[in-house]
Amino acid sequence: MGSTIIEKIVGNNVGKNVKPGDIVTVNVDRVMIHDIFIPFVASKFEEMGFQKLWDADKAVLIYDHLVPASQIDDTRHFKVGNAFVEKYGMKNIHRSDGICHQLMTEAGYVKPGNIVFGTDSHTTTYGCVGAFSSGIGYTEMASILGTGTLWIRVPETIKVNISGKLPGNVMAKDIILKLIGDLGADGATYKALEFTGDTVENMSVASRMSMSNMAIEAGAKCALFTPDEKTAEYCGIELTDKEKDLVGDADAEYCQVINYKAEDFVPVMACPSNVDNVKPVSELEGTEIDQVFIGSCTNGRLEDLMAAAEILKGKKVASFVKLIVTPASRKIYREAVENGTMAVLAEAGAIITHPSCGLCCGRTGGILTDGERVVATNNRNFLGRMGTSKVEIYLASPKSAAACAVSGKIVMP
Repeated sequence: MGSTIIEKIVGNNVGKNVKPGDIVTVNVDRVMIHDIFIPFVASKFEEMGFQKLWDADKAVLIYDHLVPASQIDDTRHFKVGNAFVEKYGMKNIHRSDGICHQLMTEAGYVKPGNIVFGTDSHTTTYGCVGAFSSGIGYTEMASILGTGTLWIRVPETIKVNISGKLPGNVMAKDIILKLIGDLGADGATYKALEFTGDTVENMSVASRMSMSNMAIEAGAKCALFTPDEKTAEYCGIELTDKEKDLVGDADAEYCQVINYKAEDFVPVMACPSNVDNVKPVSELEGTEIDQVFIGSCTNGRLEDLMAAAEILKGKKVASFVKLIVTPASRKIYREAVENGTMAVLAEAGAIITHPSCGLCCGRTGGILTDGERVVATNNRNFLGRMGTSKVEIYLASPKSAAACAVSGKIVMP
């Protein structure tokens, strides 16, 4: 019997073959803590009696949700984080370089075959380069910081096969939203999603990131793509034979197989207030909006900004609509400036912010109030996510979002 990607990654780590349901203790390759959780991680770490980090090189602290501070208590998180870094000799810290999930792969912290945990549910993002990555709580994180290990249950795998060529107005965001709508918010709970097919092979790493990022919205433990030459170029490495072998075997056992034809995909949106409430944009056309947000760890990458700029070039944002654009990292910001994308967005009337989580987590500008409606490219549309509980959030691709910004209402890109 063959193995799925997750079974190979875990098996390689523990030095033996594993199957779904096995409980094993893995050696962790990297951890990520962000500013929201660092006070709780630090407190729990010392409560557990640890005197030092298991490996100061393998821990990364990233300030992204709370920068710049928008509430008085935010600065406490920075002070606690800085004190923890100094006391225990953490070497990898980013105070305002971008969103944690962008930086973890962009800065080279994660490689194919790694096992990585982070204090954020969207840590599933790193599956884009063939890593097993998942979100955990601050107690588990404190334990890893002290021991370098964590026990897990090997998950079953849902195989998602996508073949064919996507329509021009469809992006990876439309694919993952469609999948979440089909599976439901709990349809992949504690399972691995394994993406395959020629459509997936032709995707950029950035598009794969959008999909692995949102796997958690169907409850998935992780989402995995087979490392290829695009992965190698992105990570700045040459793939080893073991990394090239991170592909689901033909005789691997899957708990479910889902097949899609790329040509059948259409632009979709997740409607208020659940991510699995997915409908075609064509059914929502004409719905008036107040704001558009393009950014986040789901869709704040260069290809996302360029896709929006392509729609906005030579046009203006509707006079009664605010368009907020937030790059996912400083590097992306610079690249978008250098290739002219930022100029197009600015000329169209976009409000361009510093790289951060920003509006996605209801921080640093742009929050809405009762009765307002926003089309956003981030990953969650829960009640109260971007302001009051009476704000309506529609999740969409950058192309769809940009088209809506120009029209002042929901339209097809």
